[in-house]
This record gives sequence, structure tokens and C-alpha cells, in this order.
Amino acid sequence: MPPKVLDAAVPAPEQFINALLSSLEFNARVLALAEDPETPLLARLRFLAIVSTNLDQFCMIEVAALKHQIVSGVGGRSPDGLTPAEQLDAIAVRLHPLVARQYRCFRDLLRRGGDLAARAIRIRDWTDLSPEERAALERRFAEEVAPLLTPKALTRAPGHPFPHSTDRRVSLAVVLRDEPDGPRHFASVELPAALPRFLPLRGGGGAGGAGEGVIPLEAVVRAHLAVLFAGRQVVEAHAFRVTRAGDIQLDDLAAASFRQAIAEEVRRRPWGPVVRLEVERTMPPPLRDLLQRELRFEESELQSALGPSDVYEADGPVDLGALTELAALETRAELDYPPFAARDPFAGQRSVFTALDRGDVLVHHPYDSFGGSFERFIDEAADDPGVAAIKLTLYRPGGPSRIGDALRRAAAAGKDVSVFVELKARFDEQLNIGWAQSLEAAGIHVITGLATLKTHAKIALVVRRGDSEGRGGGSRTRRYVHIGSGNYNPETARVYSDLGLFTADESVAADVHALFNELTGSSRPPQAPFQRLLVGPTNMLDRFLAAIAREAEYARAGRGGAIRAKLNGLADVTVIGALYRASQAGVSVELVVRGICMLRPGVPGLSERIRVVSGVGRFLEHGRIYQFANRGHPEYYIGSADWRPRNLRRRVEVIVPVRDPAARARLDRILDLELADPRAWVLESDGSYSRTGHQSQPGAQERFLAALQGPE
Repeated sequence: MPPKVLDAAVPAPEQFINALLSSLEFNARVLALAEDPETPLLARLRFLAIVSTNLDQFCMIEVAALKHQIVSGVGGRSPDGLTPAEQLDAIAVRLHPLVARQYRCFRDLLRRGGDLAARAIRIRDWTDLSPEERAALERRFAEEVAPLLTPKALTRAPGHPFPHSTDRRVSLAVVLRDEPDGPRHFASVELPAALPRFLPLRGGGGAGGAGEGVIPLEAVVRAHLAVLFAGRQVVEAHAFRVTRAGDIQLDDLAAASFRQAIAEEVRRRPWGPVVRLEVERTMPPPLRDLLQRELRFEESELQSALGPSDVYEADGPVDLGALTELAALETRAELDYPPFAARDPFAGQRSVFTALDRGDVLVHHPYDSFGGSFERFIDEAADDPGVAAIKLTLYRPGGPSRIGDALRRAAAAGKDVSVFVELKARFDEQLNIGWAQSLEAAGIHVITGLATLKTHAKIALVVRRGDSEGRGGGSRTRRYVHIGSGNYNPETARVYSDLGLFTADESVAADVHALFNELTGSSRPPQAPFQRLLVGPTNMLDRFLAAIAREAEYARAGRGGAIRAKLNGLADVTVIGALYRASQAGVSVELVVRGICMLRPGVPGLSERIRVVSGVGRFLEHGRIYQFANRGHPEYYIGSADWRPRNLRRRVEVIVPVRDPAARARLDRILDLELADPRAWVLESDGSYSRTGHQSQPGAQERFLAALQGPE
């Protein structure tokens, strides 16, 4: 019987770090990679773009939620004691300098003598083009760009409603005059989404991929505004961009079709309330005021007004997220991270199933090949005549892949194929609807979400008849399972660091099968009495709290206690309270927390035995490992859940115990290297992060890559 869980009283507000400010600190650490001259140039551009994309989503979701709470009055104080308005103020104080730092990094790369110039990557302006280059762009503008542009008057005159600004689309605000000394008029021109943001100039496609350089699309449009506004004087033009609230609101009970309701909400997203306005630094105050004033007319009863602190100044191209396009134009391998050959975990095995009959296999992506492990697993299941059924969950599967092809092939062969496609995966809703429709068209049984919960678990189950030598068709039935932390997405599997466990353990398989039966046969949260799995929201929180409490009891009795974990976020106040009490009892707690962390480590009398580090690098750390010392009989777990309220209380999640000795040893090595990573950041008790030092030494990710050349 597990020990009694300690009192779960919530700690005082000052004992928490604000979650939203912690999220911004994560983006500051990513930005540090872009600032680091040791980071390959193209990766620096991508990290700048990642920060922009992350901040877009932060404003669309978190800032929008706070604004809604202010208007509706439904939001209370955050665990650290701040009201929604106080949180918005604190965010603005942190976010404006972060954006300024981001553009400073970009300007340093761009300036004469900067890394972009030194590597012959030139972002050109219309004024420094040769006559031949201008002529070529004029032709391209007339043929490709102009037909896609629509000038819009910024006025509320009769017949001219103030134009809608598309969410996250760069536009030009244009100042016009009919006469040289006449009154000013205002208009906007939105850059078309169908065109790239950077246009290669003549000579593009040469050795460097960008040839004579690139020119931003807005520079080309700006140079041709006189064509769009014929007969009028173009005084000036400045780029701007609005960000709109992006979360979707579902009335699950009223929706006649859950899928239809999701699709309708996705269609409404571009019309959400404006939560942020980005403007070029050169935009004069009167034009900024006009935009802000007119955008206020869109105010919603569900959203507080756009205020001065919501206007962000871009000292460079508006939306640095477009730098991914610039990086993609380059073909010089020396400007990027060196390629590597991932390990094939089933190399030399006749069958994945035969290998799993002999024991569990732990995979660590991207160091272990996703194609050679999970995709092979599904491929073999589709083609093996002994396989009777395939079941799996899809959360962010991305575009077309081997997995989808294999599932359709399996269905065509008469196998029982069931797929749970989570339609509520934020910003991937439309893509996932496409997956659901495509799989259904192939005769696959598709379930598209529980009404009240998001299914975030990454699980796959194969039911097979056959003998232990891999010959299908026998009378013996076995179930094979994969449980992981990452999406079944071959694209992200190359750039996310994730963990997965393949097993034929019958007790684990029975739990997974029971969970699939609940997902496909019921619309309620899972209720099965799972024996081995930790399933959210069914038993996961209680099991974790019991494990933490047990370590505290051992430590209090003088028998030691230790907890080590690797996760993406730590924000559940009940878990944090349990960790504080464990530290006070004498438990050593070592955590690798990539992103949000509300726990304050190193506070005397509260958390002095807790240490938190954060690793950011070439790959996005996405794996979860939980290890409890258990008085010399350690327990290891991996899976999809963080210690955050959404994972423990509002999502279907799966964490699986790892019992195979080789797999446990590998998890130990991962934790050892990441906790001792010389390139990691250390969380201080005030919520700030500091480098651990010794930046010249290889970090954990470099050590994992080096191990591909020999035994890890």
C-alpha cells in the first residue's frame, strides 16, 4: 500500500515564480542561442525566428486570456498573487526589452562586418539595387505581385469601412496626398501570403543559394506604391502587423458535430480581437495613433482595449519569424549544424516484433532514428499478415507521412485500424481535420476527441498472431506497444529530443488496450483501474504525489530520499508544494525543466535541496523522465506529461514505468549528462537564470551526438 500523501496545502504566493514571466525567460534563453557567435549562422537566424513565433503564440493565447479575464471579471489572482492587470503590466515590462534585444541581435548580424555580411548573405534595399536588378524586379512586380495586392483606404467614409487587418500578416500603412500641400490621407496594403517574404535577386541559386542577395517583399511593394495609388503622391509608408486572440472557444454540448465546431472556430480565429500591434520604428506617432485608435473600434465585449503597452516597435523587418525563409534559401552546409547519422535501434533485426519478444527497447530521438524505429514498427504492422489490429493516437502528426500510408495500407488489407486524432491540438486543428478525413476515406475508424479533455497521450498498440520467430498466422496472440513523449511526426522527430518505449510487456499492453477501449467506446474521461500506467487525469497526479511523499518519508526516517526528473514545464501548485515538503524532509531534488518553472529553488528553509537547470540547444528538449530513488530500488517513468495542471488534470496523458535494466541505465545517463550540462542555465531563487559556465565544453546534446560514433 502506498504511503499516505502529505498535506497538500498550497504554499504562499511569494513561494511561486509567475508562470507567464517564466515563459518569457525561456524565450530569452532561446534568444541567447541566436546571440551566441558559436551557434552556426543559419541556426542563429532560425532561433531568432523561433522566438518571434513563440512570442506570437504567447500574445495570441496568454495575453489574450488576461485581457479577457479583465473584461469578464472571471480571472482571479495567479498563484504568485498577481491580478490579470498586474500580470499584463509585468509582461509588458519584460517583453518590450526582450523584443528590443531580439532586433539588436538581428542588426548585429546584418551590419557591415556582421556575420551575415561576412558570409555573403545580403538583405538588400531598393535604393542600393543596380538598374538591371530594378528592371527585373519591376517585371516580377507587374507579373506576380501587383495582381495579388489590394489597396485599402484607412477611413470610415461612407462606403469605405475601416479595413480588416489579417492576423499576423505584414501590411504597409501608406500616407498619401492628392495635392503637394493638400491634406494627408491614409491607406494600407497587405503583403500577400502566397508570396515569399524574401525575393532572391538576379544570380540567385548560385553557390550560396541566395546569389546576389535577397530583398524583402515589403521593400518591393513600397517602391511601387505609386503604381497602386495612381495620380496621388505617396508621402511615406511603414510596415505594421496585428496579432489577434487565437484560442478557440467550444460549446461542446451544443455542437451538433464536434469536428464541424472545431472547423468553424478555426475559421473565426483570423477575426479575433487584436491583442498586439507591431510597427516599424520609423512610423511617426500620428500614424501609430491612427492605427491604434481605429483598431479600438474592433473592441469586443470579451476583450480589453488595445493600450499603448500593446504597441511594439520593430527596429528592422516586422516579423522576424520570416527569417526561416531566409535560412532556407541558403545551401552552404558549413553555415549550419553538421549532419549526423542517427542510430538504427532495430538494425540487423528481422522484425521489430521478434526484437520486442526478447525485451523492451528504449529510443531517444533524434539520436535514434524515428524512421528506423516507430515508422518501421507501423510499416511492419501494416504488412505483417499476422497483425490483426493497429490502434494509435495522433496529436500533431504534421503533413503526409509513412505513418499515414501504412495505416491506409493496413486498412486496405482488412486489418482493424483505429486512430484517435486530437482535433484540439492548438494551431494544428485544420491539419488534423485533414488527417481525420483522409483516414476515414480509407476505411479507418477515426475518433476525433473527447468533449471535455484534450488527448495528449502518445500511444500505439499492435495486436498480432504469430510465433516468437516472427512467423505470422499462428495461434499465439501478443500485443506490442509504443509509449512516447513526442508526436508521431517525422519532421519534428528530427529536431525534437524525445523518448519512447517499445514493449511487449503484457501488463502494460493490457492497460494500453483498456485505455484505447475507453477512448473509442466512451466520451467520458478514462475510468479503468490501470495497474501499470499512470494515466491523466485518472490516477497520474495521485501516483506522483504518493511517490514524492514516499521519498519524503524515507528521508525523514534517515533512509535517504532522491528525486530526479526531466520535463518541459513545472507549474502545478500541488506538485510544487509536495516537492517543497520533500526538500524540507531532506530529499535531494534535481530537475531539468526546459520551459516554465514556477518553483523557486534554493530558498533556505523551503527548497534549499532543490536544484533546477534548463537546457536549450540545437534540438528542442521535449522528453519526460521521472526517477524516484525508492530506497535503493529506483523507479523510472517516461511519457507525455509534464507537472502542469493541464497535463495532470485536463488531458488524457500516459506515463509508463521503465523496468528494463538497459533502458534504465540509458535514462540514468541522460539525466546525469543533462544535470551536469556545462551549457545549461541554472534557475535562481529570484526567477532569473544564470549560465553554469565552461561554455567551451561540449554540452549534453553534443555528448549524445558524439556517442553515435561509439557506445553511449
